[in-house]
Amino acid sequence: MTNDFNRQIIEEFRANGGRVGGPFEGAVLALLTTTGARTGRSRTSPLGFVRDGDRLLVVASAAGAPVHPAWYHNVVANPRVTVEIGDGTRIETTTMIAVPARGEARDRLFAQVVEVAPGFADYQAGTSRVLPVVVLHPTDAAEEARLRAVGDELVKLHGWFREELAAIRDEVAKYLDGRAAAATMPVPTLESALRTRCVEFCDGLERHHTGEDLVVFPHLQGLFPELGPALEKLRDEHHVVAQIRTELRALLDGLGTQGEVVEVDDDGAAEVDAERILADLDRLGERLVAHLDHEEAQLVPVLNALGDAPWPDVTG
Repeated sequence: MTNDFNRQIIEEFRANGGRVGGPFEGAVLALLTTTGARTGRSRTSPLGFVRDGDRLLVVASAAGAPVHPAWYHNVVANPRVTVEIGDGTRIETTTMIAVPARGEARDRLFAQVVEVAPGFADYQAGTSRVLPVVVLHPTDAAEEARLRAVGDELVKLHGWFREELAAIRDEVAKYLDGRAAAATMPVPTLESALRTRCVEFCDGLERHHTGEDLVVFPHLQGLFPELGPALEKLRDEHHVVAQIRTELRALLDGLGTQGEVVEVDDDGAAEVDAERILADLDRLGERLVAHLDHEEAQLVPVLNALGDAPWPDVTG
């Protein structure tokens, strides 16, 4: 629909208590106001919807166009939206949180929408893209009063992990400057530089992910069941990260032993192959940062639309 056409529908909707005529005569419509993903400006779109309890289901169909409508990209970036619904006499305006459904949840909800509004099946048949189903959740008035950007707090916490991991790597790398190709260093020197920092890093990461698995993720899944597949994938990544922690600790536990990263020089003194440790840290770091990036992409927008989230303090 063109901007002019949308504008006419919006004006008629608001002038007539939520009812419109013309091609949408008798249709159940809502006005969805989103925040532009690139511009940050408010954008309003008239949409059909299906009720699901106290939730609303909307489909990003764009009448079967080959690309997602702009409002869909907006809610992915900024899930906090305003919804206007009218009964022909008055319009009720509500703040809601928009969460796209994924996988099996999307398919089930789409089938539910089609039962009420079969036209969406025709839109799906006319395009190769999978039409997203977005679930609009009502917000809690109590949480409105204590709103804070918990998604930004997650980014800050992840920043601490990234910085500490980089610092651990730098402690190894600085010993390599100006050394011969073998790049070995006395065990006590490496121990003093790395052990305390690495233990704090690993313990903090373990507390963070335990808090997510036991508290935060179940809380989010209870609020937004359609996040289930994304949360399950993040839980799987936590198992990978746990292996990363084990390997990081193993690097330090190998100090002073004759393991893969320890060598014995001509005088019989134990030394650590710092280049080997550095390579391992780089490999492990890439995997961990990839997880942190993925978690932020999946959760930060939704978390920023919420109130509180009970993560433990891992940096103090």
